Amino acid sequence: QLQPVASGGGLVHSGGSLRLTCAPSRHTLEYYTLDPYAIGWFRQVPGKEREAVSAIMYDDRPAKYSDSVKGRFTISRDNHENEVYVQRDHLKPEDSGIYCCATDKWGDETKWSDRTEYGHWGRGASVTVSS
Repeated sequence: QLQPVASGGGLVHSGGSLRLTCAPSRHTLEYYTLDPYAIGWFRQVPGKEREAVSAIMYDDRPAKYSDSVKGRFTISRDNHENEVYVQRDHLKPEDSGIYCCATDKWGDETKWSDRTEYGHWGRGASVTVSS
């Protein structure tokens, strides 16, 4: 089964940058590709619901961003490398959390922030932004 895995987390000072990568797990027997799917990034903070941060469609439709990250985060994909990225600049302490990526086979851009639209979830990457 496809398991998208997030990597690239870490500790960064406020105002700094990090790039997260989403790629299929290499610990499965089959090879999966991400290009048929829209990919969403979500942030999980203890005590709060998982929050949609950004999503990229499987075609040329514009990417989606939450208001809290718009103008600071940039999502992109490289189908040749079979990876999806989110470049995060001007980071703030409130950007801290566990970031997960997930696949959406329908790609309904009006529902990009709806967790129930996403089928495959994988291991997240921890990001801590210090003040």
